[in-house]
Formats: sequence, structure tokens, C-alpha cells
Amino acid sequence: MILLGSTGSIGTNTLSIARRFNLKIDVLVAGRSIDKLNKQIAEFSPRMVVIANQEDIAKVNHSKVLFGEDGILEAIESSDSDLVINSLVGFLGLRPTLKAIECGKKVALANKESLVAAGAFIDISKIQPIDSEHFGLWYLLNENRPVQKMIITASGGAFRDWPLEKLQNASLKDALKHPNWSMGQKITIDSASMVNKTFELLEARWLFGEGQYDAIIETQSLIHALIDFKDGSTTAHFAHADMKLPISYAIMGKVEEQILKPVELLKIGSLEFREITAERYPIWEIKDDLLKNPKRGLVVNAANEAAIELFIEGKCSFLDISKKIIQAYAHFDKEVTSLDEVFVLDKEVRAYVK
Repeated sequence: MILLGSTGSIGTNTLSIARRFNLKIDVLVAGRSIDKLNKQIAEFSPRMVVIANQEDIAKVNHSKVLFGEDGILEAIESSDSDLVINSLVGFLGLRPTLKAIECGKKVALANKESLVAAGAFIDISKIQPIDSEHFGLWYLLNENRPVQKMIITASGGAFRDWPLEKLQNASLKDALKHPNWSMGQKITIDSASMVNKTFELLEARWLFGEGQYDAIIETQSLIHALIDFKDGSTTAHFAHADMKLPISYAIMGKVEEQILKPVELLKIGSLEFREITAERYPIWEIKDDLLKNPKRGLVVNAANEAAIELFIEGKCSFLDISKKIIQAYAHFDKEVTSLDEVFVLDKEVRAYVK
């Protein structure tokens, strides 16, 4: 396989599955974690490696090292592998998704921004979702019964228990204190603002088609998806929050041995569910309209990435992230009609937010 984002959480879990089932790695793509990458190279002996920066090439223990976005695209095109695991973060992951599909490859997708920004121009038949929520929906949909509504769950992020009046003064350090697990900086901020769940709803809309979609908070992150069926019944997908299960299905198609320990309900005792409200998560104001106009996800993604940069630089408050997204959403009231327009509008939105 071709593994994009090998040193991140999805990447290391993918390599754990590759190790367990003796799967071959053709290409490793990483960013700046060169020491970790070198350990992966020593173990998996990829044919080619791609890193973020040209100046780091000499530090990489491999004879074939490319760099940057062009390097990623060249590696995908030159590989005989028919599977790309895309766990890159942000809009950066879109061109590799498009290139992989253009080359006839299957994409195991953890880069939700690909679908959020350009779902209308992506062949969904080539996509297998890795996010636990979409994997949960896919798993439940195998029941093949008429569906009323699809529901995904959220942890609630770093500020789910904060008094509302304190949110305006929330710092970057505060936003990165996820209550359930440790993740990368951007996705942890997205979790705190509920932008991440907004994106996942939009991703579900592209993956599974028109219909009713919603999200609720489940504080222990043990239920990842629920489906209300038209007969009045509801099914839920329970699993420990471990990406090895969806990764295994994405890579191998079927799994016939235990990947995770089952959830023991008696040890859990009880579960807590909460409503996602716009008072705590202002981005929720545009959620329903966005699901009706999914092509406009491009604006939300670009505005979010630009606003997060400002937040990290100390140039805006945490709540300003959602405010800037909503302002951009109102300002750029149009839908793109081509891939070329996707990349043009992305730049325009970022400039507007900055």
C-alpha cells in the first residue's frame, strides 16, 4: 500500500495492522517527524519515501526520497499498489485523493477535508472511509433495511463541560485538552469547536447520499454511529475508540479475527448523551443549511483552516474561529462547478478570513 501520513495516529495504527498481517508497504509519506520515519523505513523497507521539506532529505535513511505535494503525487502515480491510505491533515490531502482515483486506485480515506471541499468531484465508489463514525454507519448499513436517519456521535471536545461565559477566554492550551484521547493539534481544535463533527456529517452526506443526518454527544466515545430505521428500530455501533478496526476493513475488505476487545457493558455501567447546541458550538448554526448545500463545504473548510492559523498565532479568540467561518459562509454564497474552481475559491476564502 501507499501510506500518506505514516507518522501520525492513523499511520502508526495502519503500520500495526501491516505488521500483524505481514502486508507490504510500497511508499511511506511523512511530514517532519524524521526520526520516527527512519524507524518505519528500517522495519518496512518501502520502495520510496516522501517528506514535507527538501532540506530534510539528507536526514532520511533511504536512497529514494521525494518531497512536498509534487513528490506525493509522483509517488502515487509511479506505484503499482492499488491502495492509498490517506491520513494527511487538511486541504493538503485533496490532490493526493484525486490523483489516486485518477490512477485507478482505491482510497482508504481518513482525510475528511477531501470530501468536505470537493465531494461533488470525487468518485465515491473508490472511497472506503476510515473515520470510526463513517465506518460505523457503513457497518450498520450492511443490514440493508430502509433508513430514516443516520446519526454520528461526538465527544464534545475540550469545552463540553466549561461554563459558557468562560469560552471567550479559552486559550490554545485549553483547546488542546481533549477529554477522551490525544490527537493532532488541528483535529483537537476542530473537536472543541464541533467543526470536526460538522465535517463528518458532510462527509457522511457524500458517502451515503441524500437523507437525514445528525450528531449527538456521547461522552465516553464507545458508540460511534446509530441508524434509525423506517420500521421504528434503532441500531448502534459500539466499539472501543481504536482505529485499527476500520483500517483493517479498509485494507483487507473483510476481517475474520478479533481486532479489538469487545465493549463490556457491565463494566461501563451507563452512558451519557447530550444535545449539541449552537450556544456552546456556534458552528451548529449553519449545519442544516450546509447539509442542504454540501458543495459549500469548501468555504467552511478554507475558512476554518485560516481561522485556526490565526488562533494559533494569538490573533483571534477561540470563539472567533466559528464566527469567521459563519461570516465567510455568508459572504461566499455560491457553489463551485469544477475542480479548478475549488482551488481558486479555497484561496479566496483564506485571504478573506486573514
